Amino acid sequence: MGLTALQAHGQVLGAERVCEYRGASSAACFSDPQGEFAVLRRECAVYDLGFREKISLTGGDRVRWLNGMVTNNIRDLAVGRGVYAFLLNPQGHILGDLYAYNRGESILVDTDADQLENTIASFDHYIIMDDVVIRKLGEHVTSLGIAGPKSRAVLEAAGIMVPAMQPLEVSTAKWECDRACLECALVRGENPGRESYEIWIARPDVLKFWNGLVAAGAKPVGWETLELDRIASGIPRYGVDLRHRDLPQETAQDRALNFNKGCYVGQEIVERIRSRGAVHRKLSGFLLDGVVAIPAGTKIVAGEKEIGEVTSAASLSVEGRQKTVALGYVRREVNLPGRQVDIAGARAMVAPIPISDELLLRENDALHERPA
Repeated sequence: MGLTALQAHGQVLGAERVCEYRGASSAACFSDPQGEFAVLRRECAVYDLGFREKISLTGGDRVRWLNGMVTNNIRDLAVGRGVYAFLLNPQGHILGDLYAYNRGESILVDTDADQLENTIASFDHYIIMDDVVIRKLGEHVTSLGIAGPKSRAVLEAAGIMVPAMQPLEVSTAKWECDRACLECALVRGENPGRESYEIWIARPDVLKFWNGLVAAGAKPVGWETLELDRIASGIPRYGVDLRHRDLPQETAQDRALNFNKGCYVGQEIVERIRSRGAVHRKLSGFLLDGVVAIPAGTKIVAGEKEIGEVTSAASLSVEGRQKTVALGYVRREVNLPGRQVDIAGARAMVAPIPISDELLLRENDALHERPA
């Protein structure tokens, strides 16, 4: 994959490093990722979301057809609202993840650039006699992200009015810029407890929006900071924490599942797991005090017995304290909040995902004591 639409203006942006992330080349950082992380959590950060690709679904059968393809409810999705969902194979294994938004005359599907071709191939495979037209939007549309407790104020200081919005709600907005009126779609972030937005814009306008937000007080951050924030929040990423061999209920992503929507590809396996009541392993978070190097694949141990493995980890500074956060799969009998385990020779505490800010900030005194 090539440069994102924004990074095509890379020398203007002043990023320190540019490299591939989720299938597109984008800014890795602008300064120190730890400092950028603090900005994102405490102030207002702006970042490139050009590694996300968008697909338009039109045609009279689009709602019924997509509802039969993914794990969440498209049939009852109101205009202007979105959902997170998995795309499964008939054996119930995860082929990819995506967001779907009802745009009235179309459904917009949003996924990572490195999932785009496989997603379209899966879609094409199941369009038989259906009135569904698939169109890539990447040549026309890109997106920026803005997050932090001051993000709404910065948007409005830049001249973009923000209505009251629910998570994953889409609203059309206008921006008066250089004697022109530019249109964008504003999307509220999924976490109701944190202020964040996506801005969907025409590719030629991306640098104007970026500069306008920076001038209004947003500070640029790169994808290394987004990874720190993702892991610190306990949000899994497809291809890293969510893999083809995983089953939906193993991922702890209940937000992706709807059990009242009717049939879809892989639904029989998902329903069978639900009826039996449990899976043998589950994705969880792990909190460690201090900086601990934890490569993906590191074994998780309890009582000298391997009970799982780490899929991703990050060390970060939280309110002046060094923390390490990991995500990984462990056996269900160990997946209990507060349970102590060993990772890379250090004590870790099992944390439910998504990981709350309160839990992340908590002093983990129990980790310094050996269990009885």
